Amino acid sequence: MSKEPDRLFAQALEQVPDFVFNEDVVRVFPDMIKRSVPGYPTIVENIGVLAARFAQPGTALYDLGASLGAVTQALRRHVRSEECRVIAVDNSAAMVERCRQYLTAQDSMFQELLPVHVLEADILDLALEPASVVAMNFTLQFVAPEQRLALLTRIRQALLPGGALILSEKLCFENAQEQALLTELHLGFKRANGYSDLEIAQKRSAIENVMKPDTLETHRERLRAAGFSQVVPWFQCLNFTSLIALP
Repeated sequence: MSKEPDRLFAQALEQVPDFVFNEDVVRVFPDMIKRSVPGYPTIVENIGVLAARFAQPGTALYDLGASLGAVTQALRRHVRSEECRVIAVDNSAAMVERCRQYLTAQDSMFQELLPVHVLEADILDLALEPASVVAMNFTLQFVAPEQRLALLTRIRQALLPGGALILSEKLCFENAQEQALLTELHLGFKRANGYSDLEIAQKRSAIENVMKPDTLETHRERLRAAGFSQVVPWFQCLNFTSLIALP
């Protein structure tokens, strides 16, 4: 993957535009997300490990909001169920193009990988086929809050018995002191990874109108309302978590 460093917000901007997954972001995305999301490499690799537990022969595995295909690659490395296939979906043309390039490169390095189909599509409009695993890795938080329940309900309806949704999200917290502490610790994480206060402030301004995190309890309640019977947090680092939701 590209190793270009993220310097998108290093210079002062007269007006900070809303964050968009465009060519500029795609170019630096691997560096951006590793330096911004605590535990990201661990989450991605273990989504593949977890998926191997729930994947069923002859079924689809979805990576919804696939970005550059990191989760798709993890699914292909770890899942060995016969005749499974991965469907990677993203609504950013720039992401989809680069994702296809990375997956082609992966094909040349590994043997016997699962087949993959990369789609440029809006997951809100996507017709889901029966699936044993659906992964949404920091995707739901970019969906309008009023549309999240309907999307999760459709995912639940598409999941086969014994399947799983793996959902990773940034959290917010009802307790003001807890929110303040974890926000401060997250800022410290980004500073330790080389981001300046200017970069942090401008990135926050760019993303605050397009990314709306929920509390853990909101996630639990919504997933239950969507028809999931069990919600199990399997990972948390600072204010980032990943959940397994079972039908």
